[in-house]
Amino acid sequence: MTGIAMGSEVGAQAARARALAVLRIRGRALAVALLPAAAAVILVAGGTSDHLVGPGWDAARAVVSAVALVVLLAAGVIALVVARARPAVSPTVPIAEDAAPDLYRLVRDLAERLDVPAPSAIALTPDCDSWLEDRTHPAHGPPAHEERDELAGAAGGRHRRTAAPVLVIGSPFLWWMRVGELRAVLAPVVAGTGPSAHPDIAAARRFVRGLDAAVATAADRGRCPAFRLACAGIGWVARLLLRSCRQHAAEMERGVAAAAAERAQAVDYGVRIVAQEQVGLAYAGWDRLLTRVALPAWRMGRWPSRLDAGVVAALTELSRRDRLAEGFASRLGERPACDLLEEPGTVDEAASLLAARLFHGGPAECGPDWAPVDWSEYPEEVVDRKWRTDAARLHRVLDALGVRRAPDPTAHDPNGPTLSRVLDHLTTPPDADADTRATSPSPGTPGATPDAEPASRAPAAPATEATEADADIDADTTADTTADIDADLHPGEDTPRTATLAARLSAELAREEAAAPPAPVPGASPSGQAGPDALWDVDALPLFPLQPPRTERELLADHVTAMVCCAAMDTAGAQPGLDWLDGPALLVGGERATDLAPRVLSLVEDGDPDPLRAWLSDLGIRPEKPVRLV
Repeated sequence: MTGIAMGSEVGAQAARARALAVLRIRGRALAVALLPAAAAVILVAGGTSDHLVGPGWDAARAVVSAVALVVLLAAGVIALVVARARPAVSPTVPIAEDAAPDLYRLVRDLAERLDVPAPSAIALTPDCDSWLEDRTHPAHGPPAHEERDELAGAAGGRHRRTAAPVLVIGSPFLWWMRVGELRAVLAPVVAGTGPSAHPDIAAARRFVRGLDAAVATAADRGRCPAFRLACAGIGWVARLLLRSCRQHAAEMERGVAAAAAERAQAVDYGVRIVAQEQVGLAYAGWDRLLTRVALPAWRMGRWPSRLDAGVVAALTELSRRDRLAEGFASRLGERPACDLLEEPGTVDEAASLLAARLFHGGPAECGPDWAPVDWSEYPEEVVDRKWRTDAARLHRVLDALGVRRAPDPTAHDPNGPTLSRVLDHLTTPPDADADTRATSPSPGTPGATPDAEPASRAPAAPATEATEADADIDADTTADTTADIDADLHPGEDTPRTATLAARLSAELAREEAAAPPAPVPGASPSGQAGPDALWDVDALPLFPLQPPRTERELLADHVTAMVCCAAMDTAGAQPGLDWLDGPALLVGGERATDLAPRVLSLVEDGDPDPLRAWLSDLGIRPEKPVRLV
């Protein structure tokens, strides 16, 4: 215990030394601002005492006094902006004490064991991380509680502001971790309230946060269009001070973290080693759930309302598949940390909506085009609608390209959307257009002779449905589209028709996204406090995009896969399903079809339909039959 206390004290002393260095920079800046005023005071005092007299001294007094007045005014404005600028705050879901009394009790007991101040409040974030956040700025909510300073006595009448930070906990931790594991993980975080309560460290942090907020305020030209020059000056000074104290602030935070880690070793150290493994596992499951399961739903205008519960299902499925994770499923018999909440479902729904807001940029409120979806409704509400919407978009693009509805006029319902239409179009060889319009090879090709007539001068062939469709395709393929295709594709990887279809799909999807109405900006929350959108920049949403934009080839592969799944559901009795680790899944005979992706890629990238046709034949899927679209 003595060694731990000494290590904690060393870290705290290092943090305090760095905090004093930050405050010295603040003091130097103040001294520079007061230096002209001090010079003006000396000159004025010398004139009144008849020591500094004469025309030269009078001119010097006037000039220095004017400079001092301008500098003091500028310094006052900058100080006011630094003090009043709203520091950045992390988007979170606040948890009131009456909504989680057991969780508050656990945190307070932990703070008491660590001999540090307890956090002032608890909030949840839809991420696998936990930290302390200072929200004592007036813009972050109602005023903090005030406590009378007993040392000052009744005559002093002084009050001090409660500056305990807010404990932010990753919501996936509450659902996946057990109570003991959560306490062990939170121990080093809660221990950080001890060094944070030191006046020098708190003042240094406020100064750095104020500078950072001032830089952001000065950079936002929309807030002060009439004072852009003043904003530029304020931003320059704030950036200069921020660069000066950056190294000291970073070392201060490292000292605080080291002191907290040393102090937390006395609490549940053995359990924390096991809990850290659960942190990594929860992060992997959360990332997989967002990118594979939640993202398709968000793109369809639906947001899963139980994402945190989905983490448990995803990690349980992982433990079933992976031998390395077999031991993790046995933990589910212990009490989960989400039992510390009075209404876990309500909290999970709020965290899920915030996750959709942060990672996808969706609206902050429900609406007709942004509705919650339960996991039991996910296959029908998301998977089925996604596949049929993509298939409908694919056929709209084929219609725009002039591709025939059915290559065989004797097929059933030749005007209906079929999978055969897609297969035949993507299988067309690159030189099919030239073969249908010319009877001899064009110049420059193998076997061409100098006497061979170019295809453009060859006699026109009799008009047929095939040549008319090819002519429509050639007419719609503009120079801009060809340039985009050439820039995007590697030579020899895609056929021209595949590239053209992929480019048109990308353009169609971009038009649909551009035509979508913007998300409304909500006002204040029902509790009367500023809503989350009032504390961070809504124009920067999504703050944390999950994936880069899909390439044209990936879009085409997704749409072809959707068309194949629609044909399987409508002609072979397949069902849409949900795989907790891979997202939308096609269930054939109750089993997930896992071998579809390579066959679709063979068609899209190589123009080879044989693997896909064999797969369709084995499962009894009829590509010539029309499918139902949205």
